[in-house]
Amino acid sequence: MSHSVNVITSILASSVRSWRGTTTKIETAVPPKLITLYDREGCPDCRLVREALTELNLDVHIVPCPEGNAQATDKLKAASGSTLVPHLIDPNSDKTMSGQDSIVCYLFNEYRGSEVPEKLAPGFKNAIASRLATTLRNGSGTLSLPAKEAEQPLTLYGFESSPYTRLVRERLCEYGIHYHLITLGKQQRADVGIPNLRMTLKKYRPVPHSKRDKFFSRHGNVQVPYLIDPNTEVALFESVEILQYLDKTYGIKRA
Repeated sequence: MSHSVNVITSILASSVRSWRGTTTKIETAVPPKLITLYDREGCPDCRLVREALTELNLDVHIVPCPEGNAQATDKLKAASGSTLVPHLIDPNSDKTMSGQDSIVCYLFNEYRGSEVPEKLAPGFKNAIASRLATTLRNGSGTLSLPAKEAEQPLTLYGFESSPYTRLVRERLCEYGIHYHLITLGKQQRADVGIPNLRMTLKKYRPVPHSKRDKFFSRHGNVQVPYLIDPNTEVALFESVEILQYLDKTYGIKRA
């Protein structure tokens, strides 16, 4: 599949989900310890959890569990007693749980002190739409691909509905590469749009003291995906370049 077709189907997947997992709330307190999520990118249930994480402005350590990766399956079973995803471990509360309904309800109660908003609430419509998004992506981010192991977790900046970030998350999952997912969801009208064409007539500034503001101060823009690989000291923007890098660095071509 060409990169252009990949982008188009990824946009369609986000559209089917009504672009949930785009906006985030700055008032959510950032926990001192990173939450861990055993995740399969193409899994419809996992998608609903990641949408909630974006809404809550929570960063997470992703442990990819693609189908066919025996090592990842063993780790998941050791952590949860099951081979089903999603599975969440929160070291801030010493809570561990499986299943998207339980996880989403827990996250909103723990980090916002509220019920799950209707747009993310468990139910038939959200379940069907998430499965349709997986179908549109032809199951990408589901099956394991041969890959070299990354000694240290990578870091990926993005947000759930970003069509370009999704392509990178899919490849990281397929390769079974652990990574820290840093949420840079949109927090104001001026954040909408591409970096050089935003919905504001004023000079663009992110919400002060937010993660987007820190990213802007460092890079001069807020563009995702952005990948950092501490194993090679490489940092990259642009999904097509990141995918090429991951394939070259970690991919193993089949004979």
